[in-house]
Amino acid sequence: MLLTLTTTHRPATDLGHLLVKHPDRAHSFDVPVGTAHVFYPEAGEQRCTAALLLDVDPLRLAGARGKGRGRQQAAPPEAFTLGRYVNDRPYAASSLLSSALSKVYRSALRGESRERPDLARTPIPLEVRVPVLRCRGGADVAARMFGPLGWAVTATPIPLDERHPEWGDSRYVDLTLTGTLRVADALNHLYVLLPVLDDAKHYWVAPDEVDKLLRAGEGWLADHPERGMITRRYLAHRRALAGLALARLAEQRLTDEPAAAEPDTVDEPTLRQPTLAARRREAVLAALVESGASRVLDLGCGGGALLATLVGDRRFTEIVGTDVSPHALALAARRLRLDRLPERQRDRVRLWQSALTYRDDRLRGYDAAVLMEVIEHVDPPRLPALEDAVLGHARPATVVVTTPNVEYNVRYEGLPAGRFRHADHRFEWTRAEFAAWVDRVAATYGYSAAIGGIGDDDPEVGAPTQLAVLTRQENSR
Repeated sequence: MLLTLTTTHRPATDLGHLLVKHPDRAHSFDVPVGTAHVFYPEAGEQRCTAALLLDVDPLRLAGARGKGRGRQQAAPPEAFTLGRYVNDRPYAASSLLSSALSKVYRSALRGESRERPDLARTPIPLEVRVPVLRCRGGADVAARMFGPLGWAVTATPIPLDERHPEWGDSRYVDLTLTGTLRVADALNHLYVLLPVLDDAKHYWVAPDEVDKLLRAGEGWLADHPERGMITRRYLAHRRALAGLALARLAEQRLTDEPAAAEPDTVDEPTLRQPTLAARRREAVLAALVESGASRVLDLGCGGGALLATLVGDRRFTEIVGTDVSPHALALAARRLRLDRLPERQRDRVRLWQSALTYRDDRLRGYDAAVLMEVIEHVDPPRLPALEDAVLGHARPATVVVTTPNVEYNVRYEGLPAGRFRHADHRFEWTRAEFAAWVDRVAATYGYSAAIGGIGDDDPEVGAPTQLAVLTRQENSR
C-alpha cells in the first residue's frame, strides 16, 4: 500500500519537520500486520514528497485476525475460506493503511512540530496520492467525501483488465487530492476517510471507536454533508455506535450555526457562535470568577479542555486536575504543553490521579471544585460515595456541576429513543431529577444551590446542559 504527500511550499523540505521524519533518511516501523516505511522520493527547495509504504505480511495479517475484543469485522475480504490469505489487503489502501498512518505520523496528526510550530498551524499547498484505493460506490463517493473539505478530487477508476475494456471498471480508483490545508487536517481527513471509502475494517469496532472518530473529525466532521455515511461506514454499520456518534456530532453543531445577518449588515461577515462544549467551559469559568476562587480543582478533568481555559486566566493561582485514568492525565499534560511552559506558569498546575468515590486529603482546602460532565459517568450506587468525598470531605467553598439534560435528547438527530449521549454514561437526568439531587446534597452537606442551564433554552425541553453552583454555608460543618 502506498500513500504520498507532496508540498511546493518553500522551503519544501520543511515537510520533514511537520511529519517529524528527516528527508535524508528512510524510516521503518513495526506494525501488527507488517512494516511501515517512510522515505522521500524527492526532497528539494521547491518540491518535497514523503511516501508512506505499508508492506503487509499476509501471514501476520492472518494471525492478527480474531485477536482482540471480537471477531474480524471486514467481511468482504474474508467471504471465502482462503480469504485470510488471498485478498486485496496487501495492495489496496484500507483501514490497514489508516492504522499505520496514525502510528507513523502521530505528532503530525496532532498538529505538533517543535521546530516549525507556526508552520504546523498554517495551510500550505498539498497533493496527496493513493494509487490503489478500494472505493465502494466509485469515484463519485470519493468526491463527495473529500470535496467539502477543500480538496480538488481526481478519482480515476482502475479497469478490471486494461486488455479487456469491455469488462468495465473495478472497485478501485487512483486517487489524487490537491488543496491548501494544514498538514494535520490533511492527515486526519485521510485517517478517517480511507477506511470509509474502503467500507471494510480489519479489526473489531468497539465503543471507543466513537471517540477516535470524533477526535480525528474535530472541526470538520460535524458540518460535513455526508457525516451520516462517514459515521456509519467508519463504525462498520453498527447502528448503536453510529447513533451515539451522530448524537454527539449534533451536540457539537447545536450552537455552531452562523447567526443570521441583520438586513443592514448583510455584507458584513457573520460570526460563528461557540459550540456547546465551549459554552460549558465559559459558563463554568464565569461561575468560578463570580465565586472569587483562586485555587481550583477540576475533578475528572479528562483530556484537560477546561484546564486549558483555567491556565489562560491569571486569576487562578493554583489549578489541580484529577482523573482516575493515567492516560487521560497524560493527554491533559500534552494539551497544556506542561513540558514547554515557563517554570512560573508550570508551578500553577498539578495533575493528580485520584478516584472521586474515595476520600483524598490532597483535595481539602481549595476554593472551588468543578464536576463538569462527570457525575453521569458514575454508577448510581456509587454516587453517595462521590458526594461524601467531594462535598463532605474535600468541602471546597464552591462546587460547580454540569450534566446533560436527558429531556433535550429528542432534539438530537440520529440518537435512538432511550439511548444516552455517550456510551459511558450510567444515567442522564431530567431537570426535575437533577434539581432533586442538587437540593438533597446541598441540604445534607450544608450548601446553598443555584440551578441553571447552558446552551439555547428550548421552550419545551429546556437547555441541553444543566448547571448547578453550590456554595458552602459559613455556619455549616
